[in-house]
Amino acid sequence: MTDAPRRRRQSPAVYRRRRLAAALLALIVIGLVVWLVAAPPWRSAPASDSAPAPVASAPAASPTPAADPTTPAATPDPTPTANASDGPAECAPADIKVEALSDKSEYGQGENPQLSIRLTNSSANPCTMNVGTSAQSFTVTSGSDVWWRSTDCQSEPSDMEVTLAAGQTVTSSAPLTWDRTRSSVSSCESERPFAPGGGATYHLSVSIGGIPSAGTASFILQ
Repeated sequence: MTDAPRRRRQSPAVYRRRRLAAALLALIVIGLVVWLVAAPPWRSAPASDSAPAPVASAPAASPTPAADPTTPAATPDPTPTANASDGPAECAPADIKVEALSDKSEYGQGENPQLSIRLTNSSANPCTMNVGTSAQSFTVTSGSDVWWRSTDCQSEPSDMEVTLAAGQTVTSSAPLTWDRTRSSVSSCESERPFAPGGGATYHLSVSIGGIPSAGTASFILQ
C-alpha cells in the first residue's frame, strides 16, 4: 500500500492576502447597500431653487350664451311727441285773421279816432299768441302818405300771451287813440302838425305778431 500524497501547507503571507481581499469585498458590499438606501434610483430629484416659476395663464373665456329665440329683442323707446298735455301750439299766421277797426266811420272836428285790432283763430285747434302792445302795430295813411305809426313814440311795450280757442274772435279791450297828428321817431317830444280835416279820408292798417290785416278800416276827418 502506498501512502496518500501530503497537502502542501500554505504560507502565512497567502492567508493574509486572502483575509485582506475578503475584507475589501465586504466593504464594497456594505458601501453598495448604503448607496442604494440613501439614493434609490426611483426618487425624483429635488426641484432646483433657480427653476422658473410657472407662468399663470389667462382663464379661458366663457362662451357667450346664445340669444334665447323666445326672448323678444329690446326696441328703442319712441321719440316723445307732442300731446294734449303739452298745451296748445303757437298760432300759425295762416290760421289767424287780423282786422283793423275804428269806432266811427266819420269824426267831427275835435274828435279823435279810437283804433282797435280784431283777430280770429280760423283753425280747428286752439293756439297761443302774444297779443301785447309789443306785438301790435297801427298805421294811419292818407293816399301814399304815412301820417302816424303807433310804434314811432311807443313807451313801455308789454307782452301778453293768450290762448285762442278754435274759431274764437277777440278784440283789443282798450282802443288806441290817435290824436290826429303826424308822428315820427324824431318828434315824439316836440309839437307836431295836425292831419287835415274837411272831409279827408284816412286808412288804418294793423298787424299783430307780424301778421298784417287783410284790409284797412277807412274813416273821414272833418
